[in-house]
Amino acid sequence: MFKKLKSPSLIITLLILCAGIYASSSKAIFPFLDIIELKTIDLRFMARGEKSPKSSVVLAVIDEKSLKTEGKWIWPRKKIADLVTRLSDAGARVIAFDIVFSEADNKEISILQDVSLRADRLNIKHPAFNNYLDQLILQSDNDRLLAEAISNSNAKVVLGNFFHIKPEEAVHMDEDIIAAQVKNILSATYQTIQYASEKAFTDAPFLEVFAPESNIPVIAESTPYSGYFNMMSDKDGVIRWVPGVFKFRDVLYAHLSLKALAAYTRRPLGIFVGEMGIDRFQIGDLQIPTDELGRIMVNYRGAAKKFPHISVTDILNDRVDPRQLKDKLVIVGVTAIGVYDLRVTPFDTNFPGVEINANLIDSILSRDFLYQPALVQVYNIISMIILGGFLGWLLPKIKAIPGALSAAGLLVGYVLFCLYLFTANGLVFNIVYPVITILLIYICISAYRYFVEEGKKRFIKNAFSTYLSPTVVNQLIESPEKLVLGGEERQITAFFSDVAGFTSISEKLSPHELVELLNEFLTEMSDIILENNGMVDKYEGDAIIAMFGAPNALKNHAEVACFASIDMQERLLVLRKKWEEEKDLTIRMRIGLCSGPAVVGNMGSKNRMDYTMMGDTVNTAARLEGVNKVYGTYSMISETTYAGAKTSIVARELDAINVMGKAIPVKIYELIGYKNKISETMMQTIAFYEKGLSEYRQRRWDPAIEYFNRALETTPDDPPSLMMIARCREYKATPPESCWNGAYIMQTK
Repeated sequence: MFKKLKSPSLIITLLILCAGIYASSSKAIFPFLDIIELKTIDLRFMARGEKSPKSSVVLAVIDEKSLKTEGKWIWPRKKIADLVTRLSDAGARVIAFDIVFSEADNKEISILQDVSLRADRLNIKHPAFNNYLDQLILQSDNDRLLAEAISNSNAKVVLGNFFHIKPEEAVHMDEDIIAAQVKNILSATYQTIQYASEKAFTDAPFLEVFAPESNIPVIAESTPYSGYFNMMSDKDGVIRWVPGVFKFRDVLYAHLSLKALAAYTRRPLGIFVGEMGIDRFQIGDLQIPTDELGRIMVNYRGAAKKFPHISVTDILNDRVDPRQLKDKLVIVGVTAIGVYDLRVTPFDTNFPGVEINANLIDSILSRDFLYQPALVQVYNIISMIILGGFLGWLLPKIKAIPGALSAAGLLVGYVLFCLYLFTANGLVFNIVYPVITILLIYICISAYRYFVEEGKKRFIKNAFSTYLSPTVVNQLIESPEKLVLGGEERQITAFFSDVAGFTSISEKLSPHELVELLNEFLTEMSDIILENNGMVDKYEGDAIIAMFGAPNALKNHAEVACFASIDMQERLLVLRKKWEEEKDLTIRMRIGLCSGPAVVGNMGSKNRMDYTMMGDTVNTAARLEGVNKVYGTYSMISETTYAGAKTSIVARELDAINVMGKAIPVKIYELIGYKNKISETMMQTIAFYEKGLSEYRQRRWDPAIEYFNRALETTPDDPPSLMMIARCREYKATPPESCWNGAYIMQTK
């Protein structure tokens, strides 16, 4: 029997090895596996544990204590100038700013200049007064004061700037503005650049950016050191790499951390470019490994506050022992909650961006690098061939339990080997593809053997029904090739619904009555989803999570999702009348829809997997369901969903918001109903509301309030209009900042 199995097992092994090698070489095929691989790096950090940093780097932080004492951020530049002077006097060797001074601080001087101009017009010629006024103007030139403090500092000062990564971020900048910005960042270039060959000069890959955002000229010219502080996250939003070089119009610029290190070590900063990409960065004799794009893997020391955080207000008020700052590389940044940018790292989900620089600098000074060898892809292939080939040769020769133990031993041994290389040598080798290869070879060969002995359908039903739903099991019986652990990116519409005030409703019912009510509600709503070709992903209490467009492809997934939502609300209206009469209960449902790309597929582990969806589209839909509470609505859709369904439905644009976890504003719409079933009154309400929204975005609060009131005249007690009137009055009393883009920042999920 084993002889008969030998040839098929060899074929299975070779096919899986070929597929694994191809998939690992073409990572776009299974992007979900790449995300899992990224997570294994985080797990390696956790398994390794925290490390103690050296004492060379400290953080001067603008924290809550500083804001409470010194006033809200942004501070006058003379306060920053005072900080530079005090750090210099305390003996700091380098001061690096994770802050950019991109606009002039001229409020005070403008007032004094207006006074001087008025005095001239009034022909006030009092010499003492004029001299005093001139002195005040000089003392109020905050930008000059900061520039002088930097120029006179005994510590080397490294200024921060940043680049606009995407073209849409730089649409406000014309060529004259960009040229001026480029002039201000000359100090951020590399001192030496070496190319391995002419091919390296022309073909080497670089991370290219679209426009710089620099410090104002008087400050930029005060020091020969500057660098950008951009961070770039991986696909899952975690920062594991820092881009050491950006290319802008054929010029290479250095990261703030590398420039600060060059200043600290008093050594020139260089870059070496090979034919396959960037080989390394070099500061004196210190070589810094990098990937081909010039990204440096950050060897994190631990969670936030692993490095000393010294409150800036304590420095300004002489409450810090100078020994804490002497000969230190001091990074100045903001850590106050609500002001600084939260970053996600392998150790922490609320990590100050300024501290990532500290981790990178400390690991470089310690020569404690993390890196992936240039031939890491070759190593992955060799690992898959050796481990997979050995397992494929062994399994047909042994029984089931020894085979399972052998596969488990290979898997665990390989993972421990990779963990050892990471912990002891800083080597980062791929875990996922070799592990997946081992698992697939074991599963496929074992499945084939069981199929031969017991029959194909019996195998699928008995082996997988314990961890798959009956529907998926039946699909596997018909198409076994669908048994894949992983996902694919699809265009879908994600659906989230929840019953408003369900806790108070459940308190009125006995457990039996509650279950009966829930079953009736979920059955009615789920039937409508299925009738519209949707898939119910899961139930979470009274909540329904569903998707349209997967697993069955739907070109009009946004449209049918809107149809289902409208039908569900209409059906709930009928049920609500019934329940009000029978149970004295009023039940309303909130719905959130968002269309876009998502990873969908069988996800989980080798012991249990579910067909589900993941991604930003899914998260946004969940957020929109909750945002209904803010606007008093019950069906809310994203701009992408509206774009896909607007020919068939009527929706009202409510606002543009920044939902929790997203930096880019999202336009939101209230789903009203089918296009041919909306009353003229409601259409008038929508028209007035949209005019009010236009005035609101242009900061014309009174006209906006007038239009929202007119909307209320046509539809009394319209919740969105009432809410927007209240917000207009709030902004009228306390106007938003000048950089306000019309979007409302949600404070809760």
